[in-house]
Amino acid sequence: MSWSIAQVAQMSGVTSRTLRHYDQIGLLPPARVGRNGYRYYEEDQLLRLQQVLVLRELGLGLTEIKEIVERHTDPIAALREHHQRLLAERDRLDGVVRMVERTIAELQENEGKPTMSKISRPENLFDGFDSARYAADARERWPEHWQQSGRQELLDSRTPQALERMQREATAGMIRMAEHMLAATPVDAPAVFAELDIHYRHLSEFWTPTAEQYAQLARMQAEEEQFRANYEQVAEGLAEYMRDAMTAYGQARLS
Repeated sequence: MSWSIAQVAQMSGVTSRTLRHYDQIGLLPPARVGRNGYRYYEEDQLLRLQQVLVLRELGLGLTEIKEIVERHTDPIAALREHHQRLLAERDRLDGVVRMVERTIAELQENEGKPTMSKISRPENLFDGFDSARYAADARERWPEHWQQSGRQELLDSRTPQALERMQREATAGMIRMAEHMLAATPVDAPAVFAELDIHYRHLSEFWTPTAEQYAQLARMQAEEEQFRANYEQVAEGLAEYMRDAMTAYGQARLS
């Protein structure tokens, strides 16, 4: 049995335009194209589309998704791997949910107190986030630099206590940057650069970016939701302030 592109769009919620794009990039070719130019899909294509949508839900890009689905010819093996990914993502999101619930409870408990007293332990704002995601993203974007640096071995060697200490230090730095932003401190001010000296030094424990890579990391943190949300929870507009400050720092100190 086969289905037209319109039928697949209706049953999957994916627009016909997106399906045509998936065909153009080789991610999801149709089973056949009719004389009228219409695309038709069969069961194998529907299973592949399901894989694509599952991986999209996990936040993967189309290039990585294509590599994954092309690696698996056995649909059962593919689904098992995706199932494990989903379980891991569920566990991570459960941690984020607990973190948000705890923050809500603490804000309600301390409502009416001075602003700086609403959160007794600022580091708790980020308990649900995986701090290794920054390292993983750097490893994916700049694999040669990462491999040459040997940072993965260093990351793996850290104890949970050391990683927690680093997370707390990073959170404290974000709060200090937010204070600079709220005080309208220029992004290239000596006080801001002094804070970024610490930020860059901590980052360099795992990976030493060039000026261009540091600026690219700054843009990524401001544009990609999974990173941007970390800053915006501290103060609205902090992601853009960090982007501009890191870019200025890279040009002044790393070029």
